Amino acid sequence: MKILGREPAAWAAFASILLQAIGAFWADFDAETQAWVNAVVIAALGLIVAIMVHDGVIAAITGFVQATITLAVGLGLDWSAERQAAVLIFVTAAAQFAVRQTVTAPVPPLPAPAARRGPQGV
Repeated sequence: MKILGREPAAWAAFASILLQAIGAFWADFDAETQAWVNAVVIAALGLIVAIMVHDGVIAAITGFVQATITLAVGLGLDWSAERQAAVLIFVTAAAQFAVRQTVTAPVPPLPAPAARRGPQGV
């Protein structure tokens, strides 16, 4: 399922980045407020993705981990950006590894191309 032609996970990532940019450049959020806003938006979008794709438990887990890290850092956890990225990369990779074997395609495969049927298309 797509929202305005984009996958829900792409919207979740975009919303997170947009909120961080707004907090960094335009709004005068303190660290705690920024953490709460990001945590809530990321968790909500992760949940929406999970509901929309039906096999999206992994998206919900990833969203939850992102929200948790964002909230923890905003409330004083002293992790560098590199450490946060490493944890998120690990969680995302583990989730993708797990989901690869359990997700089914929402549509059947396409029929073989006409070129494979022979020179006359027969």
